[in-house]
Amino acid sequence: MLVSVAVPLPLPAPLVYAVPDELADRVRPGSRVLVQVGSRREIGFVVGPGEPRTGVKLKSIAGAPDDEPAVSVGLIKVCRWIADYYAAPLGMVLRSALPAALTGADRPNPAPKTTRHVEIAKPLPTLLERDEAFRRAPRQRELYELVESVGGAAALDLLVERLKFTPATLKALTQRGLLAVRTDVVMRDPFAARSSSLDPRAAVHEPTRDQSRAIDTLRNAGQGGVFLLHGITGSGKTLVYLELLRAVLARGQGAIVLVPEIALTPQTVDRFRAVFGDTVAVLHSTLSDGERFDAWTALKRGDRRIVVGARSAVFAPIAGLGAIVVDEEHEASYKQNETPRYHAREVAIIRGKEAGAVVVLGSATPSLESWHNAQTGKFSLLTLPDRVGGGRLPAVTVVDMRRSKAGQSETKAEAQHRWAVSEALEEALRDRLQRKEQSILLLNRRGFSAFVQCMQCGEVESCPDCSISLTLHRAPERLVCHYCRHTAEVRASCRRCGGSLLRQRGLGTQQVERIVAERLPAARIARMDLDTTSGKWAHANILDRVGRGEVDILLGTQMIAKGLDFPNVTLVGVVDADVGINLPDFRASERCFQLLSQVAGRAGRGPKGGDVIIQTRVPGHHAVTCAVTHDYGAFVRKELEGRADPPYPPSVRLVNVVFSGVREQETAEFAVAATERGRRAADRSVTLIGPAPCPVERVRGRWRWHVMLRSARPAPLARSSRWFADELEVPSRGRLRVVVDRDPVSLL
Repeated sequence: MLVSVAVPLPLPAPLVYAVPDELADRVRPGSRVLVQVGSRREIGFVVGPGEPRTGVKLKSIAGAPDDEPAVSVGLIKVCRWIADYYAAPLGMVLRSALPAALTGADRPNPAPKTTRHVEIAKPLPTLLERDEAFRRAPRQRELYELVESVGGAAALDLLVERLKFTPATLKALTQRGLLAVRTDVVMRDPFAARSSSLDPRAAVHEPTRDQSRAIDTLRNAGQGGVFLLHGITGSGKTLVYLELLRAVLARGQGAIVLVPEIALTPQTVDRFRAVFGDTVAVLHSTLSDGERFDAWTALKRGDRRIVVGARSAVFAPIAGLGAIVVDEEHEASYKQNETPRYHAREVAIIRGKEAGAVVVLGSATPSLESWHNAQTGKFSLLTLPDRVGGGRLPAVTVVDMRRSKAGQSETKAEAQHRWAVSEALEEALRDRLQRKEQSILLLNRRGFSAFVQCMQCGEVESCPDCSISLTLHRAPERLVCHYCRHTAEVRASCRRCGGSLLRQRGLGTQQVERIVAERLPAARIARMDLDTTSGKWAHANILDRVGRGEVDILLGTQMIAKGLDFPNVTLVGVVDADVGINLPDFRASERCFQLLSQVAGRAGRGPKGGDVIIQTRVPGHHAVTCAVTHDYGAFVRKELEGRADPPYPPSVRLVNVVFSGVREQETAEFAVAATERGRRAADRSVTLIGPAPCPVERVRGRWRWHVMLRSARPAPLARSSRWFADELEVPSRGRLRVVVDRDPVSLL
């Protein structure tokens, strides 16, 4: 018997292997198999029958670790679609669908976590029996009676390591049949012992009329379908999700709930576990390999029927899948930034279609692609136009930072010392402190300052490996590249001219934290960015402190802008709304509007109401003006006008092909030659734009050029993508590379 095996290597097609007779009953589609590829051993995945190739000596499968296939037939179909659509090797797609513990050839069968308990095997109810049994063994008696006193069972580690009973004493008692050692498999669930500050009752309330209409539509969806749930912030989208999942579980099915940020996972898990208990599993990247493997195993066995997680949870092995929820569907973090470069929202739609499951895409600010699909009838549109409980959206005030607090144009000196926090925002923060209410401050730039510049020659400290300036960080003080993590010491003089006047330019979250602390010394401030959330429970710990009222001001980057629900937050301040608004990327305005709208929605979610203050230097930009009025429709109309000529999504589709190399000239020449060959090979309906240097020209020591492929027809675009991925000859492979990114969320 011959089978096709997809291996997790950059190969255009699966390989063919022979199946030894002794493994025939264990090798089926979806099975993991150990195979030899050249000089290395790999875990591959059986994807179907194989055909012999003339003149090729077939190798045999070396092992089959599983009794049952690790990947279902339905999930193989989804992975095939991903491989075809995103021009990625099938084996690498299948590897991304499994926890890392199942993809290593050195340990194909990961060991579960176990605990050992000592328990009473033979009771000795009378004092006479005990005296007889332990006449010459007082230490054995002490151990026996200790186990008995704690209910008849105790952890072996506790007895041996902490209470200092020797293994010899334990062994003697087990050999005599008085004690026994029991081994239990333990599921590594980091959320099991978590105590949340959220009120479990807050997740459930009587549905509004609009919520009831959406719930009924989703419950009666029959054989699935895709629904865009467009609900303003605070409109109760979570309740719609909960009621849908309640119906799904009642039918004996399972569900997937995707969230875009790990920071949202603790609160989301709390809400779903408050309703569904231990049937909820968690999958995201900050879990250990063992924790992810245990969650995956529990889902595959059916012990857990709902999974909450980030992007990769879309592959969860749920049998009888009834619903997939993609919360904050517009978020760019759903796009994988390495091969396979899939978008979890699109994969969710394909998986839902394959399983006959309902797919719900929820957002207050849907992506233009999803909105376009809803307007053209590809998706069904459900709306929640009002806040739950009759609450109003917060009032938004714009502070024009081009002018001083007196309303006059600033002098040069005043401009150089411009406050990070305007007078209006400072007064509002002070007012909330006096009223014992909470505030959120958003600045989507971490570090202390954006860059350090010499005032004599203009030199900016830059990364030696990337075309980007180094960001100044405090505690410890260092310059950091946010692309490659290169660090450098802060210099006292300019490396170019020797000048000593070095000035910090631009704001970062660390600097804003210091400024706010100086002006409001009584305020309890928590900063939430990548620098403060590297620990495993850092996100949850910070948010729990906010929920318990131990934080007055939560300051952070975009991770605080969405999904958070704290009724006592009555003020949101956007320190600099202009971060990212003028980037050379067609989605820059859309991202800015979404971020402003989402963070504004964190205010006024309780009965006290709320206010939003946005500081900007471009108050007339449509991303700002539409966020001020909470007018998504107006933003869409204005944004689509700017994407009409030249055409950009959603009216057309894009592929970004990136060429990179260690030598600048060689990379440029390769990009030009490859583009010309690709233009000759492309369908007439596919337009190639470029090549040109990438906006960030150098990253991690590699020079980067790109060419964009544009077409209104997906099939020819797929063929062109596959040509660049599989058929383009790459000279000096390793020194030169090609990356194909279909439906890019960023062109930087």
